[in-house]
Amino acid sequence: MAAVPSVGRVAKTPAVPLVPARFPLVLAALLAAVAVVWWALGWPLGVDSAVYRSGALAVLHGEPLYGPLTATPDWSPELPFAYPPIAAVAFLPLAGLPVQFAWGLLAVVTVLALHSSVRLVGGAWWVLPLVLVLEPVWRTVGLGQVNAVLMALVLLDVLVLRGSRWSGVLVGVAAAVKLTPLVFVAHLLLTGRRADALRALGVFAGLGVTGFVLLPGDSVRYWTSTMLSANSAGSNGWWGNQSVSGLVRRVLGDSGPVTAAVVLLVLCAAAYLVRDLHRRGDAVGALLVTAFCGVLVSPISWTHHWVWAAPLCALLQARRRHGGLVAVVVLFTGWVFALVPRAEGRESSWTALESLAGNAYVLVALAVLGGLVLRRWRSSRGVAVVRSHSFRINAVLRMGKRTG
Repeated sequence: MAAVPSVGRVAKTPAVPLVPARFPLVLAALLAAVAVVWWALGWPLGVDSAVYRSGALAVLHGEPLYGPLTATPDWSPELPFAYPPIAAVAFLPLAGLPVQFAWGLLAVVTVLALHSSVRLVGGAWWVLPLVLVLEPVWRTVGLGQVNAVLMALVLLDVLVLRGSRWSGVLVGVAAAVKLTPLVFVAHLLLTGRRADALRALGVFAGLGVTGFVLLPGDSVRYWTSTMLSANSAGSNGWWGNQSVSGLVRRVLGDSGPVTAAVVLLVLCAAAYLVRDLHRRGDAVGALLVTAFCGVLVSPISWTHHWVWAAPLCALLQARRRHGGLVAVVVLFTGWVFALVPRAEGRESSWTALESLAGNAYVLVALAVLGGLVLRRWRSSRGVAVVRSHSFRINAVLRMGKRTG
């Protein structure tokens, strides 16, 4: 990736026409209107936002958070609440809303978060409507997921708040709501921001303790059992789990050593790239490497967790990498998954070609990661050779001067 002209600064953009400037608000208003219409008609809307709302209602009614949720609508599958207890407290504003309105609120916040994420990495206004065609994005909106909101918190923290006393706080908040953003604490350490990393860990721990104080029973259950068993972490070979663990399980079955080895390689490669990009002043590139590393190594990474494709598109557009932008959009529309038999265990019998399509997100990310590492390694070797030759030439010249 090419270096950006400044580290962590929001790119200045020229004035845009009134309609593009208002596009995020218009889109948010349309989604809010959808929520109202669906509520009036009694239609189902927002599977994951319904779970968030049910978890919040369980907290209000003193019911177990990590058991059957009594407030789950009849039309919704009986999904468990899989986040830390403090997340249920954070979702309390949804408790007083009809389930469709809960979706609408999250959809509106998601659109604003996506707009902020695109602009934070220097993307033009039209990148927002473009990324709406990405499967991780429209699935995040459709399910009523919180992914894009947490992503915006991390981007704001790492790129904008650097050097302030608040840096690290938002990363800690994001990690407290959903554990996967803890990978960005490692990012802060790798980029020399130790105080920010400690601040993030402090906020994460503080919110965790708050969860214990408010919900002691649920907290004990979550941290001792639910955290490890949620969504069958580490053993889920369903096609929607686009992680290294999911790929290995679909191809080889239960093969923990292979998964561990690939995860270790991904972590080492990502750490190398993050350090290298940071040294070259590419704060956005380094952050995106960490983000996609986190999605790859997590035991469970549903397709909507790949919502980081949105700021990647914005970055490619800002750097005029139009070929890369087209490739990312084509891949992340999710069309490849329609080519393979899915669910009911059919993933374990995929052919080689079906495995290429059904594991597309993971395979492409691994290939790009490996390609970037190889390119940087060759580049560093070339620099070392040039420096060696230059040293030898200078030494010969100095010797010539002395003998002359």
